[in-house]
Amino acid sequence: MWNKKTFILIGFILLKFLIQYNLVSPEYDLQRDEYLHLDQASHLAWGFQSLPPFTSWISYMIKLLGNSVFWVRFFPALFGALTILVVWKAIETLKGNLFALILGSICILFSALLRLNMLFQPNSFDVLCWTTFYFILIKYFSSENKKWFFIGAIVFALASLNKYNFVFLLIGVFPAILLTEQRKIYTRKELYLAGVLGFLLVLPNLLWQYNNSFPVFHHLKELADTQLVNVNRFDFFKGQLLFYIGSLFVIVFGLFALLSYSPFKKYRFFFWAIIFTLAVFAYLKAKDYYAIGIYPIYIAFGSVYLGYLLESGWKKYLQPIAIAIPLLLFIPIYKIVFPNNSPQYTVEHSEPYKKFGLLHWEDGKDHELPQDFADMLGWKELAEKIDKIYSKLPNKEQTIIITDNYGQAGAINYYSKNKQIKAVSFNADYINWFELENKIDNLIRVKEFDGSQDELKETSPFFETSILADSITNTLAREYKTRIFIFSKAKIDINKRLKTEVEDLKNFKSNND
Repeated sequence: MWNKKTFILIGFILLKFLIQYNLVSPEYDLQRDEYLHLDQASHLAWGFQSLPPFTSWISYMIKLLGNSVFWVRFFPALFGALTILVVWKAIETLKGNLFALILGSICILFSALLRLNMLFQPNSFDVLCWTTFYFILIKYFSSENKKWFFIGAIVFALASLNKYNFVFLLIGVFPAILLTEQRKIYTRKELYLAGVLGFLLVLPNLLWQYNNSFPVFHHLKELADTQLVNVNRFDFFKGQLLFYIGSLFVIVFGLFALLSYSPFKKYRFFFWAIIFTLAVFAYLKAKDYYAIGIYPIYIAFGSVYLGYLLESGWKKYLQPIAIAIPLLLFIPIYKIVFPNNSPQYTVEHSEPYKKFGLLHWEDGKDHELPQDFADMLGWKELAEKIDKIYSKLPNKEQTIIITDNYGQAGAINYYSKNKQIKAVSFNADYINWFELENKIDNLIRVKEFDGSQDELKETSPFFETSILADSITNTLAREYKTRIFIFSKAKIDINKRLKTEVEDLKNFKSNND
């Protein structure tokens, strides 16, 4: 028989899905990263240049289910719902009351996870794995049942096959446990057997990395050179406060309880774990959202402690206030961080976005839409124009489509009505997906506006006919003015030239790792 708590939990999970499916206005397309992840379903492997293989497995499931936007949205929402479930179970394990369960669920529901679970990226499953691994630690230290070692090994493997930054959880937890009496865990042989199991489960990906000259190192170097170098440590910590701003008081109470609340004595290492983990992230100038997965379990601790403090007497009347705070603080955020209005409406009501600096892009200029919103426009238009151009070409089977970036290639492959079309790029994983067995006679070249001015001059000598065929006309899209060139009737061996360019680029990346 289901009890009251079960119905409340189901209500939170259903509400999670309902909200997630109403966060993005239908005028928007998918976001550029999503197209790359979805395309990986057609190139399954034990690893990719920027990611381990787990996301491609989910992409393959989405492909089998029809590749619709519904399913693209479903899995991030599912991982977010499961995060609520794990926090609920953690609170139960910590002996939290009904108020604690409701408070913890509301804190997780109305947080940065709504934004994170909006997009099909590895981050949603990453947060679920962090939360689940912490929960497993709670289960082990509350029962000392050795089965949790092996369940933890499986979660470690899945997390590592999703995002490599899961290692930072271990970097924070290991020394934290050493500082407490729970250090005796390191004398348990089951811990090391579980470690072997975890290693064996991730070994296929490690072998793939070895056989492909460890592209993850090139990705990390590129990330450090182009993005992390610009990360300000103050901004990192500021981001930590904003992600769970409505739940900040719960997290603070949780940290205090880990030091002072006697039922939490066996979990005191969690206090040191968050300090070590954040310190490592900050030292390495990590992006602020890398640390989002740390906090759900601390919300569980804080909710249980507040449930104890506000359980009886006049303090009981503070429970509705505590529950209302995360919701009330989230409402103003909801109005500006989600693309839940049409692009035109956002432009016409841009003052809040301008006030918070959301119209300032990476190019250093202010625009009409936030960059993240603009990154979800123009993709369908690009695919439709490619379809139209492709349909008019002679020798279609001898045509290759090459784009400047992975977003363009992935969007064409996702939205194109012609399933013979397979766009590629010299960017990201697409460099490994060139199919050069059949003779190439025509080239459709998609170029970002900056850098496209000399395309006809540079490429037309290799073809008999060359034209600028079209461009992206949506002025609000980040891809605005992206150009589409057509080069027909090759004068040289295009296959040979492309093979050389691909190999040269791969060698360059390998030599600069």
